[in-house]
Amino acid sequence: MFGNNIRLMTIIVLVSSVTLVVFGAETWRIEEGREWSAISEGTEAGYVLAVSEIKGLVQEGRTEAVKKALAALKEDFPEVAGPDLDVFMEAEVLFSEGKFTKAVRAYDRLLTEYPSSRLYEAALEREFAIATGFLGGEKKQVLKFFKIRGYSEGEKVMGRIADRAGDAPIGVRANVAVAESLEKRGKFEDAYQEWSEISSRWPTGRTGRDSLLGMARCKHAAYRGPNYSVSNLISARSYYENFKQRYPREAESFDIAGKLRQIEEQQAYKQYSTGEYYKKAGNDESARFYYEMVLEGWPESVAAKMAKEATSEGDAE
Repeated sequence: MFGNNIRLMTIIVLVSSVTLVVFGAETWRIEEGREWSAISEGTEAGYVLAVSEIKGLVQEGRTEAVKKALAALKEDFPEVAGPDLDVFMEAEVLFSEGKFTKAVRAYDRLLTEYPSSRLYEAALEREFAIATGFLGGEKKQVLKFFKIRGYSEGEKVMGRIADRAGDAPIGVRANVAVAESLEKRGKFEDAYQEWSEISSRWPTGRTGRDSLLGMARCKHAAYRGPNYSVSNLISARSYYENFKQRYPREAESFDIAGKLRQIEEQQAYKQYSTGEYYKKAGNDESARFYYEMVLEGWPESVAAKMAKEATSEGDAE
């Protein structure tokens, strides 16, 4: 075993041109060409508190207060200040002013140029907040007086977050946010593709469960009615049945059985409506074929009752 005079953990963190090393409860730093100096645990706590207060001011949109607080932060904690903090300050001011597109560019610069910055995660979270706003319908300014909804911008920002974060929780959240936004906007095929990609990357756990349900939901919603192909219904049924098998407890709370019954009714009515089409065209033989298909395939459906009446009328004639 190690002797008691040996520290159990040493952490080295590079922040721009500043190196921070943690020995036990003390943090030591050195800048290029300078001597080592200690950053006390109290200083670190004070810095974290100051940053937290600034975040609150930013959220409230108090730009002038943000500028003053950031200036004070650099003055009060010169030992942790650096070019990455300067970029973050610029981005925070833009955020507080509601200039979200410009703020994203500044946060992107920090993430690209200072990947080891202690502010990296904070910048990712800020970008996530902005992208969430865009996906929710927030407008972005494209010309001096012209604004459009920033759905596309939100998707791009979330995509960059996902690429940077990988399998980290915020990366998963970014992918899910895009899928949910597309689905909410009625872009079911695009949403299905997003859910499918999420499912392939994270097939287990809650994410795997939600993505499977998302695929089923989008395929079901993409069905356009009896005048169109039932391929989406067939896919939706397959995903719902898979969900029911994999998550029997959750299946009840999500009413999977009810959704499967609805799909059966829709499939039955699709065939019945085809029979009606042939009947109106004077092709009684083809009409009867589809009516009987309904009676054999979905005997308990509402469409089966209508098909039975239609065949009875034909027999009476």
